[in-house]
This record gives sequence, C-alpha cells and structure tokens, in this order.
Amino acid sequence: MISLKRMFDHLHWANQQILKTLKVNEPLESHKARQFFSHILCAEQVWLTRIQGKDSSKLPIWADVGLEDCEKLLKLNEEGFSEILTNLSEENHIVLVQYKNSKGEEFQTSLIDILTHVALHGHYHRGQVNLQLRGEGMEPVGIDFITFVRES
Repeated sequence: MISLKRMFDHLHWANQQILKTLKVNEPLESHKARQFFSHILCAEQVWLTRIQGKDSSKLPIWADVGLEDCEKLLKLNEEGFSEILTNLSEENHIVLVQYKNSKGEEFQTSLIDILTHVALHGHYHRGQVNLQLRGEGMEPVGIDFITFVRES
C-alpha cells in the first residue's frame, strides 16, 4: 500500500519536473501554465499554514507568481510538509485542524485528510499545465507516478 510519505515524494518530484520545464520554456506564449503551477504551490502554502495553526486568510490561492518565487515557494512547501510527515504518527494523524477557508467559513478536518487532499490536489492542475504546454506546441511533462518510481 502506498504511504502518504511516498505520495508527497511524488508530489515534490512532480513539482520539480514542472518547474524545470517551465524554466526551459520561458517565456511561454501564454502565462497560463505558470498560473496553474503557481496555484498548486500557493494552495500547498495555504494548507501548510493552516496545519501549523496560523492564519491563512491573507495568503493568495490564485496568484500570478513568477518562476523565481515559485522555486522559493516550492522549497518552503517541501521543507514544511517533510517536517510534518516526519512527525506524523498513529496518534496525531487523526488530530483535527481548525481553520477558516478563503470565504471566512470555519472548518475542522483531520490532519490525515488534509494531507491526502494536498497530495492529490496538484495532480489535476499539473494536468492543466501539461494541457497548456501542449496547446503551445511544447511537449508535456512526464509526471506520472510510474515515471517517478522508475526514476527513483
């Protein structure tokens, strides 16, 4: 059975692959691919902030972030989630995280469900990045899990 840690290893690897491709192909005819990618990273940052018990209300979910800032955010997110996963145990994975969404509505969700959401969320948007790249005549990025496994 795949572990959450393994899912995040794939997430970080896939984000790195997208970043490399966007850097090589910059400037893109359209900046849509970068917008989708920066959304992934911003959403990861929002969830990381919520897990840490901090206020995420001022953090953007959709922002036009340049590739240099994307690279910094990617590194911060990877470090933050790695620390959380290192400290994840049978006892604390069911802890409820209390937070407000971007509309100010209050929720509480288990840590394991939030981590699972974060691990899966970027798949959809990385697909949008690849669709945008193909639409601009570029080769999509090979980010399938099986490719990650073969390269690991």
